[in-house]
Amino acid sequence: MPESWNLLHDLGTGLRDRANILAVACIDVPTWRSWTTWVTSVGFRGGAELLFNGVKKHHVTLPSQSEPWDMKQLLVWIQRNLLKERPELFVQGDSVRPGILVLINDADWELMGELDYQLQDQDNVVFISTLHGG
Repeated sequence: MPESWNLLHDLGTGLRDRANILAVACIDVPTWRSWTTWVTSVGFRGGAELLFNGVKKHHVTLPSQSEPWDMKQLLVWIQRNLLKERPELFVQGDSVRPGILVLINDADWELMGELDYQLQDQDNVVFISTLHGG
C-alpha cells in the first residue's frame, strides 16, 4: 500500500476512535436537569378540603431542585403552602394521617411506593378523608 493510504487509514482510525470516545462521553456524562415538576392537580375530597379553605382542587408548579420531587417532599410543600388549619387532621409524622386515602393518577399510593414515589410531570394526586363525624 502506498504510504499515503497508511496515513489516511491512521487518520480515519484516529477519527473513529475519537468519535467512539466522544460517544461514550456523551452517554456516560450525566446531564444536569432542573427538576421542575408540574403537578396537574392536587385534590382534596371527603371533607379534607375543609382544611384547605374549602378548595377541592389546586393546580401547582413545584419549585426547581436538584433531585426529583417525591411524595414525602410534596406533603411538606402542601403543609407549608396549602394547608390552612388543623394540620393534625391531615398529617401524622412525615406521612398522612391514618384515614386519609391517597391516590396518584387514580391508583392507591400504596401500590406506587407511598412516600418514596417520585412525582412525574402531569401527575394527579388526590387526598380523600375517610373519617366522618356522626
